[in-house]
Amino acid sequence: MNTEMEISNSRDESTSLNAAREIKNRLSAQFAGPVRVFRAPGRVNLIGEHTDYNDGFVMPAAIRFYIWVAISPRDDRKLVLQSEDFPDQRVIDLADVETQRSGEWTDYVSGVALTLEQAGHRLRGANLLIRGDVPVGAGLSSSAAIGVASGMALLENSEISLPAVELAKICQRSENEFVGARVGIMDPFVSRCGQEGKALTLDCRSLAFELLPIPETVSLVICNTMVKHALANGEYNTRRRECEEGVRVLEAVLPEIHSLRDVTLEQLETHRTLLSTLLYRRCRHVISENGRVLAAAAALKKRDLSAFGKLMAKSHESLRDDFEVSCRELDMMVEIASSCNGIHGARMTGGGFGGCTINIVANESVDEFEEEVRRVYRDKMGLEMQILVSNAAEGATEVRI
Repeated sequence: MNTEMEISNSRDESTSLNAAREIKNRLSAQFAGPVRVFRAPGRVNLIGEHTDYNDGFVMPAAIRFYIWVAISPRDDRKLVLQSEDFPDQRVIDLADVETQRSGEWTDYVSGVALTLEQAGHRLRGANLLIRGDVPVGAGLSSSAAIGVASGMALLENSEISLPAVELAKICQRSENEFVGARVGIMDPFVSRCGQEGKALTLDCRSLAFELLPIPETVSLVICNTMVKHALANGEYNTRRRECEEGVRVLEAVLPEIHSLRDVTLEQLETHRTLLSTLLYRRCRHVISENGRVLAAAAALKKRDLSAFGKLMAKSHESLRDDFEVSCRELDMMVEIASSCNGIHGARMTGGGFGGCTINIVANESVDEFEEEVRRVYRDKMGLEMQILVSNAAEGATEVRI
């Protein structure tokens, strides 16, 4: 772990254009035919954690860290997949309906391709070269970004038009059914539909969404603890089962509910004796977090960053105490950040047990914030950290060069 990994937001659009130009030239040198380049951003969730798989509300924003996909057409039905980060090339035959997942990065591309085919979209063969600077394993949704960028590229290469929301659904289905990850809709949705300078409040049941401007006076500062505890994946699935069990118990007295999204805090309190203490706390987090997302959206509309920050703090407390998905490193990071100048709000973001915090920081305080958080975290935890600074970014698009 070292500070060489840190990346700031001093980049501009020319940096992205240079990255696109480089992979376009590399693919052109290998294969004949026209080359197009597409990119999709990673994301950070401002508030609304573990609500997506409970049909609830979330508030993510796309960030200025991307997956780029260069693509050129082939005359057959094969996909030739390459990445700048991995040495091996993989060839997928689109005519082979028995294609199995490999457990490698290529599953995120081949899974989207096969899911599109299963949905009735006949794809043309293609050569693809992939580059990315979304940190892997940091909870910033590099997997959704590669799926969305690849999906856009494959559709355009095949002259197929698909609404943005439909592609997001395809990418989610690919991860659920082909890759084998029980992800929600949030990540591919914001990677495809995000807008520059705006957060996106998403109803994960209806997929209705609202774009809310983030004040130009602040930056999104993502602090990566550089740890990921081994229990993360197993505990994530356990939390899902606990939420499902809470719904099953409450349905006996609330037959109209279908998920925790449908339960109010008042109803939960009325029927809390039906639940174990643990299930009660799990349900309380999800239900109260949905309310915090809606309150945060109202605060953002009024540009009330003080109210927004208080909701972020309550969210972190609930994730730590009721849902129990935080860890010492995340708690320490939030504690350090909360005492810095220029901070409006701080909380863990993502599944938990390590990964990142999201911080809303006044632009003029970002440099001081980075220096202070890095120094104190190193002194207290003995770890170096990674800091990424971003504004809310545009969703997936073709890079025209």
